[in-house]
Amino acid sequence: MSDIQREQWGSRIGLILAVAGNAVGLGNFLRFPVQAASNGGGAFMIPYFIAFLLLGIPLMWIEWAIGRHGGKYGHSSAPGMFHVLWNHPVAKYVGAIGMVISTSILIYYTYIESWTLGYSIFSMIGLYWDVGSFKEMTNFLASYQGLTKTAHFSTLWPAYLLMVLTFVINFYVLWRGLSAGIEKLAKIAMPLLFIFAVILVVRVFT
Repeated sequence: MSDIQREQWGSRIGLILAVAGNAVGLGNFLRFPVQAASNGGGAFMIPYFIAFLLLGIPLMWIEWAIGRHGGKYGHSSAPGMFHVLWNHPVAKYVGAIGMVISTSILIYYTYIESWTLGYSIFSMIGLYWDVGSFKEMTNFLASYQGLTKTAHFSTLWPAYLLMVLTFVINFYVLWRGLSAGIEKLAKIAMPLLFIFAVILVVRVFT
């Protein structure tokens, strides 16, 4: 039986950017500012960086090491990797928990992605440029999510269509594969994310 040809990363920088994108996540943009403002502002950064150094980085390296070790034996999923680490019938079922968690995260993560895509499109076409207060913006977002009806949205069809579009984009990237899909997207998206972060920081302090 011939060996299965496994996909490889095209470049080291692509791998680093993809891993960084996986580590950053939406939480640092959606939840972090709120948590920092609600828990002491600058003082919140102290436990944040401590947790980042003592938990975030070590866990990232552990995940990396497990993937590399399991990959040497031809495994590319959590059940197989756990079976390599612990040669026991239960190991595969323990590894399957990781797949269940990932699938659960995918469900709501894709939903949030569709919101982000929608807000970006609405901003570019000026749909909510007439919104002048925090309360009006809250009502705008609630109407898009179908919680209320306003002059901007009276149906959930925009949310449905953008959700489908988000699924199509994600499917296309994954269908393209590791190097031509995920890596290429990371090389574009991560620099843009950094630029947007700098713009937000400058906007906050000016």
